Order: sequence, then C-alpha cells, then structure tokens
Amino acid sequence: QQTRRGKLLKRKIHQPMMIEVFVLLNTFLYVSLSSAYFGGNLMQQTRSTFKLKAHAAPFDSPAALQDMVDRAILGLGKKKKLSLLGSTGSIGTQTLDICRERPEQFECVAMAAGNNIDLLAKQIFEFKPKLVSIRDSSQFSSLQQLLNSMGMPEKDRPEFAFGQDGVVSVATYSEAEIVVTGIVGCAGLLPTVAAIKAGKDIALANKETLIAGGPVVVPLLAKHNVKMLPADSEHSAIFQCLQGFPPGALKRIILTASGGAFRDWPVEKLKEVRVADALKHPNWAMGAKITVDSATMMNKGLEVIEAHYLFGSKYDDIDIVVHPQSIIHSAVEAADTAVIAQLGWPDMRLPLLYAISWPARVPVPWKPLDLAAVGTMTFKKPDFDKYPCIPLAYAAGRKGGTMTACLNAANERANELFRGEKLGYLGIPKSIEMVMDMHKNDWKAEPSLEDIVAVDQWARDAIDQVLPKINTMFFINL
Repeated sequence: QQTRRGKLLKRKIHQPMMIEVFVLLNTFLYVSLSSAYFGGNLMQQTRSTFKLKAHAAPFDSPAALQDMVDRAILGLGKKKKLSLLGSTGSIGTQTLDICRERPEQFECVAMAAGNNIDLLAKQIFEFKPKLVSIRDSSQFSSLQQLLNSMGMPEKDRPEFAFGQDGVVSVATYSEAEIVVTGIVGCAGLLPTVAAIKAGKDIALANKETLIAGGPVVVPLLAKHNVKMLPADSEHSAIFQCLQGFPPGALKRIILTASGGAFRDWPVEKLKEVRVADALKHPNWAMGAKITVDSATMMNKGLEVIEAHYLFGSKYDDIDIVVHPQSIIHSAVEAADTAVIAQLGWPDMRLPLLYAISWPARVPVPWKPLDLAAVGTMTFKKPDFDKYPCIPLAYAAGRKGGTMTACLNAANERANELFRGEKLGYLGIPKSIEMVMDMHKNDWKAEPSLEDIVAVDQWARDAIDQVLPKINTMFFINL
C-alpha cells in the first residue's frame, strides 16, 4: 500500500498542491510521532479518553484525520464525477459553473431537474450528462424538441428518467463518486438516503436532509462509510475551521447571520410585510424559499439543528450572531478559547467547490477578499421578538426525534403559503408553533425513515388546518 501510494503521489501531485501536501504530510508525521510519544496506538488511546459523539461531518477522530491526509496526498489527479440533484436551481447552476470553470477536474455525469425545461436543455447540450431525470414526464417531448433545435445528435443525448424514481436513479448513478444535493426542502431526503446506501459521498446543500432525517441519516453514514461534506456557506465555514482539530477540541459553534430582508425594520412594521419585501435579501442571491427563510431567520434556526447533527455539538454550545456584512461565514471556538473563523465575499461557489474537492484547495480566478475594502464588520445578538422562528427551532432541536421533521415541514408549507399570498408574514411562526404543539401527542424519540416521512406530510396538512384561525388572529383577509 505504501508503494502504491508513493507511485500515485509521484504521478498525480501537481505544483499548486505541493505546499498543501507538505503541510498535511507534516500533520501526518505529527500524528504518528504523537502516537509513539504517548505510548502505543493513538486511536486506541483517544477512544479510551473521549466518547466521540455520532455526527455527520468527518472530523475529530484519528480515523477522520488520517482519511483527510490520505485524500490530500492522492489529490485531484483524476477527474471527479458527480451527480447533481436540482440542476436548474441556484445550487445546481453554481455547481455547473464550477464544472465549466474546471472541466479537467469535475464532470457532471447525471442530473435531476424540475420544471425549467428550457434551462435543462441548455445544460444537457453543454455538459452532456449520461443520465437526466425530469420531474414531469409530460415535458419530455418539449425537451426533445429543444434539443433538436440546438442540433444535438441522438448519440450524444443522455438516458432519461422521470419523477421521484428518476431522482433516485440520478442519486445512485454508478459512475458518480459524489452527489450534490441541491433539491430544496424535504424532497431531497429520500434520494440522499438512497445515495448513502449506494456508497456515494454527499455534498450537502439541502439542509432539510439532516434537520428532518438526522436521527436516521447519521447512523446510515457510519454504516456505509460515506462522507457528508457541508456545501452551504455557514456549515462549510465551520467544517473548514475544524480541519485538523483534535478530538475534544471543539467547544462552541458561532453561526453568523445576515439578518435577512428585515434586519433594519422595527418590529412594529412587520405587520406590513408583503412577499416582495421578504424576497429582497441584502447580500445573497438565493431561491425564493430560502430567501423568505432568511427574512424570518428560520434558516438560521434550521442551521442550528443542522450544525448539531453535522458536528455533534449540544444546542447550548451553538450560538447565533447577526453579522450584516456577511464576510465572516461562521466561526468555531476551541477548548483553549481560540476562535477561528472563515472569511470571504458572499459567494456560494466557494463552499460548493470545497465540498466536492475536499480536502484539496483548487485554484480559481475568483475575486479575492480585500479586508481594507470591507472596512468595518459589525455584530449583534438576534432579536427573538423580531425573529420568533429562532427559539422555535432551538425548542424543536432540544426535543429531538420527530419534532425537527415537524418543524421543517410546517415551515416549508407556511413559507409556501406566504409566497402564494395565502398566509400573512406574522402568521408563519405562529402557525408553526401551533403545529408543533399539536405534534407533542404523537412525537417519537427514535423515529424510522417511514415515521419521518409520515410526520412530514402530517405537519404540512396541519398547517392547512390551522390556516383560517391564524389569518383570523392577524385580521388578514387573503
């Protein structure tokens, strides 16, 4: 194995990676020497000293450190093949931007899309995936006509699949090494579970997978020896900061938040909010659902739950701070009180790139951060009166079990109704709270995947049931 690894090192390491590999080789040497110095097997000693918490992200164990070093040494010498769930959405288009920019390192071999057939046709023509899934089979003929108009030969066209089964086929496609989960909402849970069972590493851009399915997903990752790499900005920042952290060193997670569309609005004015107001994010370009979640700051509450499942931290050790400039994407505090943060311009491509290239650092021609141009960075505590969704998320997380699935589904449905102008803005947190109270009677501490799926549907229906009462409470006639 040493000889094989040595040959691969000579053959595959490129000049831009030499400094990183040198540092990682020194890390490996340090681990080895530490093991010898402290007398015996470091992994055995660590297991006897620390009780490692189950979590999704690969860090804080000797095995995870060794795996990171091995992957870095092997590098990205060969092209990495990926499957993309949600190719026409915000995450999908930015992932394909990376494939376009670094075609020698990344290839999208399979993609699943929703209803944007015009964009999907352009993606098929440019990237030539081998398998494509579309949500509605009735749109297949329109897609074929678009490909005909582009002059795409039949021999270059992919195999097609349809509906939920098609998404699962893309998630489990044999040639893919890693699956980018860009489908919004709980719809991404089942395909992600299928990908894990197929042994695919996961670039997690769909936070609902862990929020709703964490009790099931985390054990599955360990069972199938699959790596889950966070691809959203905050959790990627935390993961990057944790590289090289020894077991037991993580003390606290600090999630930063922009404050969303209403960070400068007084609480009294929120009763006037309209959909167009909520969709005006001050810093990030995102899809409609997550932009509204940012306005209510439910997105930050959901990220607290996701951080718990990704990194194993207790809820009391996960803090939120409002940082309007969105330059510090999150930070971690070590046991010795050192705080390490990841900084950068608001650009989703960086966390996506790190998720699909981890632990390598791929050179890209993107705009570098200029701290002098940033000038000032400010911070403040979130106002729970303005953002009641945050304490709701903490409460659901501490309850655990099916309550996080209930919270997530209730929020998805309430968010959807608000965007459809059928629910007032202030009704979003109130309706979620009512549904969570209703769920207490049927709550399960250790749910199965089937339980989670059932609660997801129940909570959506429950939001519809309480809708008239909520709108009456806020004197809204929609």
